Amino acid sequence: MTPGDRGSPGSLDEDLAGLVTNDVPLGPLTTYRVGGSAGRFVTVETDDDLRRVAFAVRRSGASVLVVGKGSNLLVADGGFDGLAVQLGAGFATVTVAGTMVRAGGAAALPVVARRTAAAGLTGFEWAVGVPGSVGGAVRMNAGGHGSDMAASLARVRVVDLAGDEDGEVTADAMELAYRSSALAPHHVVAWAELDLGVGDRLQAEAEISEVVRWRRANQPGGQNAGSVFTNPRGDSAGRLIDAAGAKGLRVGTAQVSPKHANFIQADDGGLAADVWDLMVEVRRRVHAHAGVVLHPETRTVGFPPLPEVGQ
Repeated sequence: MTPGDRGSPGSLDEDLAGLVTNDVPLGPLTTYRVGGSAGRFVTVETDDDLRRVAFAVRRSGASVLVVGKGSNLLVADGGFDGLAVQLGAGFATVTVAGTMVRAGGAAALPVVARRTAAAGLTGFEWAVGVPGSVGGAVRMNAGGHGSDMAASLARVRVVDLAGDEDGEVTADAMELAYRSSALAPHHVVAWAELDLGVGDRLQAEAEISEVVRWRRANQPGGQNAGSVFTNPRGDSAGRLIDAAGAKGLRVGTAQVSPKHANFIQADDGGLAADVWDLMVEVRRRVHAHAGVVLHPETRTVGFPPLPEVGQ
């Protein structure tokens, strides 16, 4: 299809009639619970729906935002003027066959962690403390407690909403690195296969309990999206933010958590702009104090690039 073949945004409504909804608030779909609306929103429950969405996106040329559990996402108050796509329950199944586990892109990481532990498998216990989806975890190579998705990922089915590709690829093709992958914004992870180890069920479940205990003791609850910045090599963003005197810092309706400095908490009814402004100020203070430039782990939509520091 050439650019001249593309339809108008109106064609998106026509192609997705019965599936698409206009002006859907995205804040409630994120763990920050702030931010604006999507111009158009669709929940995909079946492969047929997914193919239909891909066709509509290609024909209209619409911008796409793939939304998982929203646990690493900050959407601007002005919203997203495109099509937000979220996989539904039809893509949340988890199947265990020996040491191989196939989990749908919408499957919740804690569910997969508990299912695999109950099956006597080991290697995914760390994920019980991450409130994200399998698809989102592949996209950012989520991790914690000394492990990450790259440690067990075997294969992925990737659907390109902007192109005409839908197929299985190996983990190597994902180019997983620290909190990053080769996935583009218009790629959807339909499912992922994990290759886990044989373990002891009771030991795996005990490790899951320990991960949950540690998270509750060391990380805040409330409206946040986990780590805001990636850790610089050989250091931690939380330590640097604390050392720069920014722990507990508040900008409007957003505050650096007094419990863990690499978390930002949003107030009920808060503004995404305040979270963003606080990110900017924290980076400035850390650079001024330690000469280190922090890079965002949180995925931001509708904001400009973070301003340069130290210029």
